Amino acid sequence: MKGERIILGIDPGTTIMGFGLIKVENKKMSFIQMNELQLNKYSDHYVKLKLIFERTIELIDNYHPDEIAIEAPFFGKNVQSMLKLGRAQGVAMAAGLSRDIPITEYLPKKIKMAITGNGNASKEQVAKMLQSQLNIGKLPKNLDATDGLAAAVCHFYNSGRTEIGKSYTGWDAFVKQNENRIKK
Repeated sequence: MKGERIILGIDPGTTIMGFGLIKVENKKMSFIQMNELQLNKYSDHYVKLKLIFERTIELIDNYHPDEIAIEAPFFGKNVQSMLKLGRAQGVAMAAGLSRDIPITEYLPKKIKMAITGNGNASKEQVAKMLQSQLNIGKLPKNLDATDGLAAAVCHFYNSGRTEIGKSYTGWDAFVKQNENRIKK
């Protein structure tokens, strides 16, 4: 593993997509930036997906991340919401895979556990812990950006471990690992 790497963390969503970037140098992480893509002003779901793809590509082209950590969808009761969230995640993943960037998915509980030590922590607790760990001045109003940053930090903490989540190194790897689901 090279001495310096950049990790892009993404919290996919069709209302707000949060993202954060960290730099890892000599096994120490430092904060680069976090922000969010506001999508609530768009009513067309396909326009939202296009904007998620374009923003992810823009982040990749501007920051050249070596790895992407993405929050996996959690299982909810509303099937339509799950479908939309899965599409948002898939579009962000497709952007990374199109640039041959390895992607790892993390369940929300795993991210919260890595940051706070509590898999049931609130968004506010995660944000405050990140603020402390990375010396971030002011937290954003919406905490979707800190959720994206948390995915990146979780990936940093889990680097080098054998069991970290689902990882994809490119389209071929994605298809191979999901061929059973694709054939159905």
